[in-house]
Amino acid sequence: MAKLIATHNRLFKNVFLCKRCGIKVRVESKKILDRKVSCRRCGKKDFRAMKKVQ
Repeated sequence: MAKLIATHNRLFKNVFLCKRCGIKVRVESKKILDRKVSCRRCGKKDFRAMKKVQ
């Protein structure tokens, strides 16, 4: 069971997607809320959390 939790954290924890171009960024959620992070590709500061697909 521990491997499943570790895998889930590696794939989905602190991963956000740019709302404009869809690039993945791994950063703390506090920085996303404070809008301190910008997208590497398009420069926007709008991100959403990565959703778990089953």
